Amino acid sequence: MKQILKVRQLGLDRYLKAKLHAGWMMACLVLVMLLPFILGVGLLLKSEMLIRDHSLLDLIFSKEWKPLSGEFGFYPFIVSSLWVTAAALLIAGPVCLLTAIHLTQYAKKYVLRIMHPVIDILAGIPSVIYGVWGILVIVPWISNYLGPFFGKTTSGYTILAGAIVLAIMIIPFILNILIEIFRNVPDELSEASLALGATRWQTIKFVLLKKSTPGIISTFGLGISRAFGETIAVLMVVGNVAIVPDGLFQPGYPLPALIANNYGEMLSIPSYDSALMFAALILFVVVIVFNLFARALIIRTDKHN
Repeated sequence: MKQILKVRQLGLDRYLKAKLHAGWMMACLVLVMLLPFILGVGLLLKSEMLIRDHSLLDLIFSKEWKPLSGEFGFYPFIVSSLWVTAAALLIAGPVCLLTAIHLTQYAKKYVLRIMHPVIDILAGIPSVIYGVWGILVIVPWISNYLGPFFGKTTSGYTILAGAIVLAIMIIPFILNILIEIFRNVPDELSEASLALGATRWQTIKFVLLKKSTPGIISTFGLGISRAFGETIAVLMVVGNVAIVPDGLFQPGYPLPALIANNYGEMLSIPSYDSALMFAALILFVVVIVFNLFARALIIRTDKHN
C-alpha cells in the first residue's frame, strides 16, 4: 500500500512540475508576443499630442521642419532614412550573397574556420567606432576624390557616406545568417545535380539558391530592419541637414539621427517631445511593414517551391 501511495505521489509531483513548466513557458511566449503591441501602444500614446493637433498626412508629407513655429514635417527624415537604407542594402547585399556562396561552395573548409571569428569581430565592434572610421576615411574620400570624379562639390557628409558605413556594419549580420542557411541545404541535392551533369555554378543557381530563397528573403528583411534603425554611426557621417535629398551626394537626416540628436534637451517642450515619439512610431511601423512584407514574400515563395 505504501509503495502504491509513493508511486501516486511521484506521479502527482511530475504532473505538477510539468504543468508549472508549461505555465511559465506559455507566460514567456505570451510576453514576447505582446511586446510589439506594448511598444506600439506606448509610442502612440506619447505621440497623441502631435497627432491630435496636426493632420497625419501633413506630418508625413510636409517638408517643413520648424518645431519652434509648430511645423513638424517628417518627409525629409523619412526620405533620408529610405535613401540610406536602400543604398546600404544595395552595397551590402551582393557582397554578402557572393561571399556566402564562395565560403560554403568554393573555399576550403579552413577558410570558413578563419572567417567565422573575423565576422564575429566585425559584428562586435561598437557602432561609434564605425562612425569615427567613416569620418576619418569615408568622408574625406567622398569629398576629395569620389565627388569631384562625378563632378560634385560636397563636404563628404552625405547619404553615400552613411550608406557605406551602414553597409559595412550590416555585412557581418547578414553574412553570418546566409552562411548558416547555405550550410543547411542538404548535400544530397547538390550531389544529385552534379551527378546529372550540371556544372557547379548551375547547381548553385538552380539548387542552392532556389532551395534557400525563403531564407535569403528573410535575411535581407532582417538586414533592412537592422539598417533602418541604426543610429550613431550614420548620425556621425550623414550630415544631419533637414532637407529632402535628391541624390547620394546630398546630406540627409534619418529618423534615428533626429531622435538621438534632440531627445533629452528637448524633453521640456511637450510638442517637441511628442514629435520625437512620433518619429520613433514611424520607425516602428516601417520596420513592422518591412517584416510583414518579407514574411508574405517567404510564404508565397514556399508555395511556388
